[in-house]
Amino acid sequence: MFTEKDLRELVGHQSKTSMMSIYLNTDPAEGNADSYRLRLRNMLKTTDISDDVARIELFFETEYDWSGKSVAVFSDVAEDFFRVFPLAVPVKDLVNLGIRPNVRPLAGLLDSFGGIGVVLLDKQGARLFHFHLGELYEQEGVLGEPIKQVKTGGSSFGMRGGGLHTPDIDQTVEKNMRETVAFSIKFFEDNHIKRVLLSGTDDNIALYKTYLPKSWQSLIIGTFPASMNSTNQEILNRALEIGLKAEQNREIQLVDRLMTQIAIKNLAIVGLEPVLTAISEGRVQTLVVHQDYHVSGYRCPDCKVITSIPEEKCDHCDESAQMVQDIVALAISLTLEAGGDVEVVMKNNQLFDSGQIGAFLRY
Repeated sequence: MFTEKDLRELVGHQSKTSMMSIYLNTDPAEGNADSYRLRLRNMLKTTDISDDVARIELFFETEYDWSGKSVAVFSDVAEDFFRVFPLAVPVKDLVNLGIRPNVRPLAGLLDSFGGIGVVLLDKQGARLFHFHLGELYEQEGVLGEPIKQVKTGGSSFGMRGGGLHTPDIDQTVEKNMRETVAFSIKFFEDNHIKRVLLSGTDDNIALYKTYLPKSWQSLIIGTFPASMNSTNQEILNRALEIGLKAEQNREIQLVDRLMTQIAIKNLAIVGLEPVLTAISEGRVQTLVVHQDYHVSGYRCPDCKVITSIPEEKCDHCDESAQMVQDIVALAISLTLEAGGDVEVVMKNNQLFDSGQIGAFLRY
C-alpha cells in the first residue's frame, strides 16, 4: 500500500547525477501484457541512463506479475535506490529523468483516492471499510444489542427495519449507535482515514452524526443508500464514485479560494515563475497545480533556486545552472520536502486559464 510515509521517502531522495521515474498504465481495459511491454520499451528508448534502464527491464521481465491497473517504478542504480508501487487505479504512462523522483501522479492519487472510510449503518451496528487508492485494506464490524420485536394488532416489526418505537427500543438503538460511533472513531484513527462516507437510512445517519464529534463530522463527504448485505465491490464502486465527485467539488472550492485571496492580495499567487521563486524562498504553504502541467526549467545545484527562465548561470550565486526536464515535478518535491502541502487538481478551467499553477503562502 502506497502511503504518505512512502511519499515522504521518495521526496527525501536525491540522486547525485540523475534517476528515472516510470509510470506504466496496466489497466486491462487498455490492452494486455504484450501491449504494456511494448509501451514500456518505447518509453525506455527515450532515455539514456543505461543502468537504470537495465534494472527496470529486469524487474518487469522477472518480478512483476502484471496485476493491478498501473505501476510506479523509481530507479537510481548509482545510489542503490529502487522502489516499486503497484496501484489499483490507472495512471497515465510517464517517463521522467531528474535528480528526484517524480511524485506528481502519486500525490494526485493520494488527494483523490486516499484514506476513504465507509460506515454501513443500521440500528444494531455497522460494517466499516477502509479503501485506499482503489483497494480494500481493512474491514471490521460492530454489533450491538438486538432490537426486540414488538407485536401489536397482529403485526410484528424486526430490528433492522422500521416499526413501532417504544422507550426501550429507542434506548437500545441509542446505546448501539453510541457504541458504533466509538468503534468507528477507533477504526478511523487506526487506519488514518481522511474522508468518510456514510450509508444507511436518513434516520440512522442523522442519529450517528449526533454522537460523532465535529472533528470527524467535518470529514464526511457524502452519503448513499446500500443494503447491509452489499458486497465489498459494490461498496467500493459507490465510494469511488462519490469520493471522486466530492474531490472535484473540493478542488473547485480550493481554486476559488486561491483566486479570491489573490484578488485581495492575501498571501496567494499564481503563475509559474512567481511560484518557483516563492518555493526557492521557502514561502509556499500549499502548492496548487494542474495534473497535466509539464514544463522544463532550471535549477542551481548550489543555492537550490529553481526557475523557468533560461540562464547559463544562477543569478544568486553565479553557479552553472542545470536544466530540469520537468520543473513542476521538482517544485512539488521541494514543497513537500519543506513541509508544505501539494494539491494536484484534476481539471479546473479557472486554474488552467491562470497559468495552471498557484500557491498559498506562509508569509
